[in-house]
Amino acid sequence: MTEVATARRSRITPEREAELYEAVLDLLREVGYDALTMDAVAARTRSSKATLYRQWGGKPELVVKAVRHNKPGSISDIDTGSLRGDLHALLVREDDCTMEQNSALMRGLAMALHQNPDLRQAFREQLIEPEMAEGQKVLHRAIDRGEIRPDCPALDFVVHMLIGGFATRTLLDDQPPTQAFLASYLDAVVLPALGVSTP
Repeated sequence: MTEVATARRSRITPEREAELYEAVLDLLREVGYDALTMDAVAARTRSSKATLYRQWGGKPELVVKAVRHNKPGSISDIDTGSLRGDLHALLVREDDCTMEQNSALMRGLAMALHQNPDLRQAFREQLIEPEMAEGQKVLHRAIDRGEIRPDCPALDFVVHMLIGGFATRTLLDDQPPTQAFLASYLDAVVLPALGVSTP
């Protein structure tokens, strides 16, 4: 049974999969999570609903896979030799236009994450936990280099600081985050909290 399922899943080419994910993200931006249906995805992508369910199992899995596919590579692949360099290199992987689109997308998903346990669990398992593990590798390299003390109390709050800077930019300043804003935020808040000197 598993071999049959694997064979069926392998029929979608990477190019076709990318098209499907892009269509899902477009629909999310247009109508939000609650109004997005598998019927709408099937119609937008000219595919059968049965294929979508066979491949992804349901809407939460499909949405999370689409969001994850949109991420620009692994965080831990960045290794500039310094924590400041790594974090600034992470910023420039997405231009301001992409950050604005992603910010709008996450705003649209925020309420759905609170209201849909299945979506929240899929997000945690497939996106949040893997990204936190990748981020820990970056921080551990900085500890190994002697940039951060192993007992630095701010280490437990790096993710909170990063998400906070990203999210509150829209809430407080009524504009999306930009590379310039986040670079300044890193140098003024995150790195000093970790005991890393900045220019």
